[in-house]
Amino acid sequence: MSENSPTLHLVCGKIASGKSTLTAKLGSRDATIVIAEDDWLAALYADEMSTVPDYVRCAAKLQNVMGPHVASLLNAGLSVVLDFPANTIAKRTWMRGIIQQTKAANKLHYLDVADDVCLARLRARNASGDHPFAATHEQFLQISRHFVAPSANEGFDIVLHRPDDAP
Repeated sequence: MSENSPTLHLVCGKIASGKSTLTAKLGSRDATIVIAEDDWLAALYADEMSTVPDYVRCAAKLQNVMGPHVASLLNAGLSVVLDFPANTIAKRTWMRGIIQQTKAANKLHYLDVADDVCLARLRARNASGDHPFAATHEQFLQISRHFVAPSANEGFDIVLHRPDDAP
């Protein structure tokens, strides 16, 4: 695909690994929009989300609406940065389904950041109050237990990012 082809950018990384920071940078490109799960969940379901199972339930509802929407944007020639965590095989299977409805290219940005770095960033993020959700240390651990790093056999164009990488 040419550089001007629509691309679905996906992000994989634990809480506070830098996914939203990266998606903002990717979204600054021409003909590219960012769709951020946290923003939509906060706007639609903030009153309903206090536990991890609440998040899973609300995120599934959002997925059902966003999948066809993202495919239509890609088919219209726009690139999309999907700021939804591609952290499990099931979530990436859903994302693969979006791609299969289009002729778009894909980039799965994998932020490989150590837990201690993520936890330090999470504490700073929670202290700032700038993020719509303040995950606890326990929630970080609970959610991280389900994390599965992407593999080449899943069919994505994986782009590896580490904290030491230049921006």
